[in-house]
Amino acid sequence: MLAFLPFEKAFYDKFNVPCRFIGHTMADAMPLDPDKGAARDRLGIPHSVRCLALLPGSRGAEVEMLSADFLKTAQLLRATYPDLQVVVPLVNAKRREQFERIKAETAPDMIVHMLDGQARDAMIASDAALLASGTAALECMLAKCPMVVGYRMKPFTFWLAKRLVKTDYVSLPNLLAGRELVKELLQDECEPQALAAALQPLLADGKTSHEMHETFRALHQQIRCNADEQAADAVLELAKQ
Repeated sequence: MLAFLPFEKAFYDKFNVPCRFIGHTMADAMPLDPDKGAARDRLGIPHSVRCLALLPGSRGAEVEMLSADFLKTAQLLRATYPDLQVVVPLVNAKRREQFERIKAETAPDMIVHMLDGQARDAMIASDAALLASGTAALECMLAKCPMVVGYRMKPFTFWLAKRLVKTDYVSLPNLLAGRELVKELLQDECEPQALAAALQPLLADGKTSHEMHETFRALHQQIRCNADEQAADAVLELAKQ
């Protein structure tokens, strides 16, 4: 068994399943110190303003359940930071159309920059991100963008997940760190006031965001192991047996 992440290997070790940690290909592909200025230039974002990325998910159900509250959160933050730029990368035309409809219903006068893909550039360019859990949280960590995870699902699905999933955290940065490095606001806690309160210190660009950035960098180094080469070595070793 090949494990991309350290906690996966720890799980298999408990059951004496042969497993080798090889690191994550995304960690190999992304630089330890991304160029924020270059990302802003690519997206047309001025260097002098604060920027927030909203990533309400890649699936239709996620976008439907999270977009309105994410937009309301950005509206609350604009009261503190009037020049706040908001970027929203969307995975395809269907999700963009869906998000545009929700925005028209929720925040018709709010200016946001919708992007066709370009999620990685949006993360690198932003001072903070609000996102659904999943691979995006790992990518955001590797982009060194301080983040808050907000997630909601149907009540029965959440009830079932709580009984089946026996982990303390849902986001990959927290699972890697073994603690709540990133604030997770789930289900009823995923509401605009709480999300804005969690994001505010990150946008302030003070001690909280600096410490998160440094921990993200350390975790990046931990899983940056030349995964392709490690995987090839593991297969060759197995073939020799």
